Amino acid sequence: MSTETLQKETLGFQAEVKQLLQLMIHSLYSNKEIVLRELISNASDAADKLRFEALADNSLYGNDSDLKIRVSFDKQARTITISDNGIGMSREEVINNIGTIAKSGTKEFLQSLTGDQAKDANLIGQFGVGFYSAFIIADKVTLTTRRAGSNEAVRWESTGEGDYTLEPAEKESRGTDIVLHLREGEDEFLNDWKLKSIIRKYSDHITLPIVMKKSEWKDGEQVPTDEDETVNKASALWARNKSDISEQEYQEFYKHVSHDFENPLTWSHNRVEGKQEYISLLYIPSKAPFDLYDRERQHGIKLYVKRVFIMDDAEQLMPQYLRFVRGVIDSADLPLNVSREILQHSKDIEAIKTASVKRVLSMLEDLAANKPEEYAKFWKEFGRVLKEGPGEDFVNKERIAGLLRFASTHADTDEQVVSFKDYIARMKEGQEAIYYITADSFAAAKHSPHLEIFRKKGIEVLLLSDRVDEWLVSSLTEFDGKKLQSVAKGDLDLGKLEDEAEKEQQKKTEDEYKPLVERIQAALGDSVKEVRVTHRLTDSPACLVAGEHDLSGNLERLLKAAGQKTPGSKPILEINPDHGIVQRLKDVTDEAKFADWAHLLFDQALLAEGGQLEDPAAFVRRVNAMLA
Repeated sequence: MSTETLQKETLGFQAEVKQLLQLMIHSLYSNKEIVLRELISNASDAADKLRFEALADNSLYGNDSDLKIRVSFDKQARTITISDNGIGMSREEVINNIGTIAKSGTKEFLQSLTGDQAKDANLIGQFGVGFYSAFIIADKVTLTTRRAGSNEAVRWESTGEGDYTLEPAEKESRGTDIVLHLREGEDEFLNDWKLKSIIRKYSDHITLPIVMKKSEWKDGEQVPTDEDETVNKASALWARNKSDISEQEYQEFYKHVSHDFENPLTWSHNRVEGKQEYISLLYIPSKAPFDLYDRERQHGIKLYVKRVFIMDDAEQLMPQYLRFVRGVIDSADLPLNVSREILQHSKDIEAIKTASVKRVLSMLEDLAANKPEEYAKFWKEFGRVLKEGPGEDFVNKERIAGLLRFASTHADTDEQVVSFKDYIARMKEGQEAIYYITADSFAAAKHSPHLEIFRKKGIEVLLLSDRVDEWLVSSLTEFDGKKLQSVAKGDLDLGKLEDEAEKEQQKKTEDEYKPLVERIQAALGDSVKEVRVTHRLTDSPACLVAGEHDLSGNLERLLKAAGQKTPGSKPILEINPDHGIVQRLKDVTDEAKFADWAHLLFDQALLAEGGQLEDPAAFVRRVNAMLA
């Protein structure tokens, strides 16, 4: 290490950290006890990491393999100290872990804050604050740490204002000591009973012993003795009997594994015995984290083998579309030195994953059936992620489809509350397909001209406007034997929903308008695949339709926006013979004028479905000429 780094340095926080610290100190002030919970949780993670690294290098333990967390207080100095003998940190790790927030989405998170203290407190909790919560009750924090396997220690100190100091330090053993110098008025924490009750309330499930000095009454006050006592149960919560675990313990354990402040929506705790032995404790959160839509982010399942922590975020245990699930899986069969590579090819892991997915789907089905309001909350937060499921998980496609919710023309609001079951229960007599439309916004879907005949006949249509919906309908083509049919693709055949007289009339109209259709086709040339008389419009003069096997206009636009090449299929223009504009077109003899009208019809139809004009200037010129 160079001499420069051996001196005391003052470094500035990231701008985001400064903002977050200020917000947190003020917004979370009403729940000051979480400080202890967060710092103990971090200490527990540090011990887990040491255990994991020591699997490959047992010398990291030195002569101290008895891992524990110690909490102490000093009334005279007005300090609380949380110490662990876990992995510790090097100087670089201190800068990376404490000087910055190593989280994607930090800026987006800060932009989403409202200025409303109660709402912001929830958001901050959702974002996860960990170490920084110390500044809620402390006006100065001193952290001294030494990494396992190193002789060099470093001291970090800050008042949480904007910068921090770093300097070399003396520390006899590995691990981290955090000293909180309490703010004025926080003396309630300098109390043996208070600290122990907070630990039992929030950290009872921590698998390490959390030790404090025993205290005894002397001259009317409690005085610490030299004898240690373990304050928490210090046993793996998931390994205990369900009947021995209270709801609050489950909730606190969730907050520990997820670093979330909110209670979970629901959970499932199972012990599997027989051919395989493992325990799973899986949670559905009530709020989505900020980086949920980043598919590269890590998952939320911790893997243990025989109570020994192996890895965070074991992505082999849960598929991408369930990446919101949090929890623990503890196997009795896997080797302790299991690596991510081994997990990828392990039959045991495959079986655990298959069973865990079924458990999560059962939890969601139970929520949907018995607590619809809770399920509506879940859907609002995680629905778009669950929609990735049918394309990823062929085996459970039908079950996932049963959990999906959509907006539809039934209520005509953007609330996604309609299930396929609801839709099928309301289908018209003789209706054979589940009709849907995809668009890039709810308004575009709701006002699409393609819906006109369906609205006239009172046939419900699902309104799909999430980006993932195009991917969904490409992989989910039917439900419960009913085909999913886009109202904007292929020939519209309403089957038994049209009577013979209607079909006769349509045939007659097609014959009558054949010359006009051919003239429009000639005027538009290569812009369209074909022109035909429509059966789907009642109010609009024209609409664009994709061929049965072509990409929808919306999907083509999404792919282009993502920089993908598209086959560039041409749309079909359908004209409405009952519309005044179309009827007037029959009488236009000037071919140049006729071509302008034909192009206007095409451009109008393209705009109505959210498309972009290839030549906006020509469109404006034609509209101006018509107005003049």
